[in-house]
Amino acid sequence: MRRRKRNEEEIEDAFSTQSVLAEIEGQLTIDVYQTEDEIVVESTIAGVDPDEIEIDATSDSVTIRGERRKDSQVSQNDYFYQECFWGKFSRSVILPQEIDPDDAYSSLKNGVLTVHLPKIHKDKTRKISINKKG
Repeated sequence: MRRRKRNEEEIEDAFSTQSVLAEIEGQLTIDVYQTEDEIVVESTIAGVDPDEIEIDATSDSVTIRGERRKDSQVSQNDYFYQECFWGKFSRSVILPQEIDPDDAYSSLKNGVLTVHLPKIHKDKTRKISINKKG
């Protein structure tokens, strides 16, 4: 009877661990830098289908979400090392300067995601012509 109870507890622990692992969301590693006209966010995102990546930008933040799916099923007991993250991931960052989300764009090349976020230059002077009609 004691052994049966122990087995039931182990099974409950295993299910509990699996449900927790299913809910874990990895944090994407990023580099954020600036050029004269834009803020650039880069991340190594190899193995992710571009259709599985969602990028949301506001005037002061950017969020990248996605999921890296594993094609093969390997038993936990067969791993020697398991350092790669598989599953859902995301990263949100508050930007150091206001950007124009309407003109933002991104690219994915050789497993590197690059998001270009054009800066809003509030201190930039612009000549305004006078409409001479009327």
